[in-house]
Amino acid sequence: MSSQGTVILRNKPLVLVVEDNADNMRLISDLLEIYHIQVIQAFNPAEALIALKQQKPDLILMDISLQGTDGLTFTRKLKSDLGTREIPIVALTAHAMKQDRDNAFQAGCDGFIAKPIDTRALPEMIHKFLRRN
Repeated sequence: MSSQGTVILRNKPLVLVVEDNADNMRLISDLLEIYHIQVIQAFNPAEALIALKQQKPDLILMDISLQGTDGLTFTRKLKSDLGTREIPIVALTAHAMKQDRDNAFQAGCDGFIAKPIDTRALPEMIHKFLRRN
């Protein structure tokens, strides 16, 4: 697994995962890497910003319920920045009501994945999103 701060060679899609739960991070990272997707891990927005200065990922998976700066606030920040606004962001959240989905899209998220994550479906959903973009 690649961690924040590591420069990655780009022969595969690159996904920045912003997730503050270590178990969820491990699950998502392992699944993506099995399906030949490189992962940069960030456990909070500050780590994500450092990673984004070093690499431009093809996609960001953003936990919405981050400690401190929540994922929606951080998404708004990234979408308002010229250097990161074009990177697609997919919300990851245990809050799967219609209003939660609407809030994610209003904040600038380009997609939405509900938790608990369907481990069989996640890699294909990510690949479809990468192909679409």
